[in-house]
Amino acid sequence: MKTRLITLTAVLALLPIGCATQNAKEGGTALKPIFDGKTLDGWATKGGTAEYRVEDGCIVGKTVEGSPNTFLCTTRDYADFVLEFEVKCAVELNSGCQIRSHVHEKDWTDPANPKRVRKAGTVYGYQCEIMHTGGNAGNFWDEARRAKWLDDFSKKPEAQKAFKDNEWNHYRIVAQGDHIRSWVNGVAAADFCDKTDASGFIGLQVHGIKKGTGPFEVRWKNVRIRELKAGEKVE
Repeated sequence: MKTRLITLTAVLALLPIGCATQNAKEGGTALKPIFDGKTLDGWATKGGTAEYRVEDGCIVGKTVEGSPNTFLCTTRDYADFVLEFEVKCAVELNSGCQIRSHVHEKDWTDPANPKRVRKAGTVYGYQCEIMHTGGNAGNFWDEARRAKWLDDFSKKPEAQKAFKDNEWNHYRIVAQGDHIRSWVNGVAAADFCDKTDASGFIGLQVHGIKKGTGPFEVRWKNVRIRELKAGEKVE
């Protein structure tokens, strides 16, 4: 009995050390939930009329025919951060996660392309892609603005195959200054520099759908963030 007690004490003594080591790896601060698993407090819908609800600890986005792209957005802005979440998307649906994003306050015309016009209230900015088709899951699309991919995945075959249809997919996004990176299911995906947006809201997208299709759903859970200090190193 004495030997057993000593062994148990030794095991317990090691636990804080293990926790401290993990905490150090995370920069001394753990990621914090920005979705409480029960309500949509701290979030607001922008851009369209798609429906969002909470179900079984998940944010569920549901398409509405005739709606443009819709986003459930944080009610505050973020600049430098590590963002993680899990997402499961209907294979028929395109989705994404906006970071450092904004809303066009008035009708906007792209000076580089006069045919590209966006109505007031449209969400724009960096969007991390959530969709298997095309092999760009984890890449960033410049939503409702420059309308282009911000990284080249043509030479990233592993990233092209990282997203899994009909499964929960883990995303990790790191934004530091002009450097933005992403991982999908632990596979390195986007890695680029862009100085256009230094801060903005985070938004969860339900893409518009073709007439006569749907409804389709996309689900998010374990949405967590850690804001970064200037110069902090993150692997």
